[in-house]
Amino acid sequence: MNTKSIMIVGVGGQGTLLASRILGAALVSEGYDVKVSEVHGMSQRGGSVVTYVRYGDSVASPIIEKGEADLLLSFEQLEAARWLAYLKTDGNLIVNTQTIDPMTVISGADVYPDGVIDALRASGAGVTAIDALSLAVQAGSAKAVNVVLIGVLAAKTEIPKETWLNALRETVPPKFLEMNLKAFELGWSYKG
Repeated sequence: MNTKSIMIVGVGGQGTLLASRILGAALVSEGYDVKVSEVHGMSQRGGSVVTYVRYGDSVASPIIEKGEADLLLSFEQLEAARWLAYLKTDGNLIVNTQTIDPMTVISGADVYPDGVIDALRASGAGVTAIDALSLAVQAGSAKAVNVVLIGVLAAKTEIPKETWLNALRETVPPKFLEMNLKAFELGWSYKG
């Protein structure tokens, strides 16, 4: 199979790294060669975090250049806009509708823009916008946004659901597993 590229982007503290581990575990268990590279900005201060995941029969490098990502999974609207240039022309974008004010907005130096989702759709990308925060709260914790989004992504792949559930069991601490299984199901079932 040709190499596929997925970027996971968000803000520090949103669980992007756990999401990449779940994705990586599912892909490895399906027999793919997988390369993952995590880039941390000011992640501990709410800054941008990005993870590159590339998989296929044989993957030489984890790095994704502009215009190469098949899928962009974004945990926040502005992060989707920031990394949109990395998506292929016919690529797909899954974006959480949640907004998290960057430091420039918090400090009053800037204003969070209106219409980000509309602008993303106008780019020509296939956009799935989801209120993952509400579904995460429904599952038991606002911190489960990452697993809701992985559920949405998983449903768009050909990887069997059981493979994803096993990946969750391998990567999520046992005391949080039941809640995360619920979050995954809510994402998997999302029809948006």
